[in-house]
Amino acid sequence: MPEGTQNSPKKEAGAGVAPTYLGLDIGTSAVKAVLIAADQSILASETAPMEVSRPQPGWSEQDPDSWITATRQAVAKVKAARPEALSRLLGIGLSGHMHGATLIGSDHKPLRPCILWNDGRSAQECVELEAKADFRGIAGNIVMAGFTAPKLAWVAKHEPKIFEAIYKVLLPKDYVRLWLTGEFASEMSDASGTAWLDVAKRDWSPELVEATGLTMDHMPRLVEGSENSGHLRQELRDEWGLNGPIVVAGGGGDNAASACGLGTVVPGSAFVSLGTSGVVFVSNDRFSPNTEGAVHAFCHAIPDTWHQMGVILSAMDSLTWLSLTTGTPAPDLTAALEGPLSGPARGLFLPYLSGERTPHNDASARGAFIGLDHSTDKKVLTQMVLEGIAFAFCDSLRVLSDAGSRVDSALVAGGGARSKALLSILATALNIELHVPEAGDFGGGFGAARLGLMAATGADPAQVCSQPRIVETISPDARLTAAYQDKYQSYRALYPALKPLLNA
Repeated sequence: MPEGTQNSPKKEAGAGVAPTYLGLDIGTSAVKAVLIAADQSILASETAPMEVSRPQPGWSEQDPDSWITATRQAVAKVKAARPEALSRLLGIGLSGHMHGATLIGSDHKPLRPCILWNDGRSAQECVELEAKADFRGIAGNIVMAGFTAPKLAWVAKHEPKIFEAIYKVLLPKDYVRLWLTGEFASEMSDASGTAWLDVAKRDWSPELVEATGLTMDHMPRLVEGSENSGHLRQELRDEWGLNGPIVVAGGGGDNAASACGLGTVVPGSAFVSLGTSGVVFVSNDRFSPNTEGAVHAFCHAIPDTWHQMGVILSAMDSLTWLSLTTGTPAPDLTAALEGPLSGPARGLFLPYLSGERTPHNDASARGAFIGLDHSTDKKVLTQMVLEGIAFAFCDSLRVLSDAGSRVDSALVAGGGARSKALLSILATALNIELHVPEAGDFGGGFGAARLGLMAATGADPAQVCSQPRIVETISPDARLTAAYQDKYQSYRALYPALKPLLNA
């Protein structure tokens, strides 16, 4: 693991005449704009909030034009903070939340609110689509309610007039691209999450598109994430005070863009995201699906590269739940566990508070504590929750291994990386080294800015997407790895044993 590079995103490199690059990260709750210098130092970072609509239980929608409004606001803040630096802009990259069904009419306007990644209304349509075509074989992934294709099948069934009026289907960041450039385009990593992409061939599958009642004319053209997808419109160049052609890169889905920000682009490199949800992300040199283990096997935002993901729906969200339930701030809960590990807790916790993605693909699964007794206090409950999160990551690492990925070490990112107790438990349970990067913004916005740099300059992704400087390495506790492996086997046995009750 490199100890650090000159490309780590440090604040402010000073003014000059060198070009700059802008990353736009279209999140669910906010748009983030990150402006970087040619040396990849961060010159400005601004956000603008957005709201999500939930018109019915299990539904999640958003007005696509709110992405435009928020992007405009975020860039305006960057311009106000660093007008001279922004004026030297050469390239823009895009990152965005995946899977959202953005339906565009012939006037290039949305036909309805976007159905978001966390909308669960299309479960029945998933079953129906998998009976129509070989989605698992071609797309390399289970058709899940979060994906784009079943959302379109739902619209066809329940909103047929809207379905008939569709001119193009876009992903969220690609609607922002349309506004930026006037171009209908997408890129490989985000397109992988639609269930329409032949992921091995890195192209749309006519068979899968047609199984959804659409035609290839409904699909945007595809580019690689580091390629030029179009140029910024003159109207926006005038608004933002820019001169000359501004390249807009293909960009990436949020996880792939974050991987570019963290430097997880070389095959075999990996990161663990410890956020509200959890992700184990591994870069691959080939398409390596494992649908039996509910692994996400997608194209990377980098050409000729793929990636696998194991996804945990309630990672740090499990600790948040315990914090709210006990009335104790989460940092106080984990602080009580700081220090050398003494071994696994007596009981077990299943972190399925919102169902589970990998490896079970079971939206109705629920959490459970097993093995409580009179001595179980808040400290023990906290340890059980942290170990449950760690064992859920063990599940993901196991099915990634079944798909051919070997992970010996990984970067850690997200709010959970601040807990030394969790990192110690996680490293020991996974039996891998965890590398903690220096403080900084290595997320989707920074990764998108890197992709904008590559598209504008033709720079080598391996050179641009370097890893941040590592400030600490957490090694497995060799005294306890066997004990944690034994405990993990007990954890694995719980879900099948309790499934009838957890799904009740």
